[in-house]
Amino acid sequence: MKLKSFLYCFILFLSLGYNHASAQTNMENVIQIDGIAMTADSLRAVPYAVVSVKNKNRGIEAAYTGVFSVVCFKGDTLEFSCEGFRSKQYIVPKDIKGQYFSVIQLMVQDTFYLPETIIRPLPSKEGFSYAFLHWRIPNDQYELARRNTDAYFLKALAYTMPIDGQVAQARLMQKQANEAVYYGQQPPMNIFNPLAWGQFFEAWKRGDFRTKSNPYINDGNNY
Repeated sequence: MKLKSFLYCFILFLSLGYNHASAQTNMENVIQIDGIAMTADSLRAVPYAVVSVKNKNRGIEAAYTGVFSVVCFKGDTLEFSCEGFRSKQYIVPKDIKGQYFSVIQLMVQDTFYLPETIIRPLPSKEGFSYAFLHWRIPNDQYELARRNTDAYFLKALAYTMPIDGQVAQARLMQKQANEAVYYGQQPPMNIFNPLAWGQFFEAWKRGDFRTKSNPYINDGNNY
């Protein structure tokens, strides 16, 4: 029994020591790569370049100035890609001392060939008049953005859409705070307030209660 207990303790001690050494080795292999992506011809920053670790589903996007910072293991391969530039790869050396390393990655601009587009005129003057009057040309992204951000359209949405949870909670908290002010007593009524009556008569003289058009309703003249 003593021999079996000794063997169990010895095997457990070896397994714990192996796990500790393995974890320590993995931590030593972790490295943080800080750097900047630049063009090879003019040494300008490559904005929003994507830096990903090859064969691993993770990576980062560089800033507008091309600066990036990524954590990986020594020996991993970093892939640099950006629209309009050729992809580049950088193999992190395994013999780097420490956990920090700096890299300046140069990228070369690439040339893209678009498919051929043929522009033909309309067959006749009458065909142009018909197309000008009856063809429906789809709106571009700029026109769609202009319509979606129109002031009258946004006011109509704000008038018809219900409030969200954050606004509802804020109104409830404000109501509870107002009720807490007059806790244990009768809250005042503005019908007996002479200042409120004075403001009412001033607004009446100014014509604030006259019928006005609703500014939140779109009459269709804006489109």
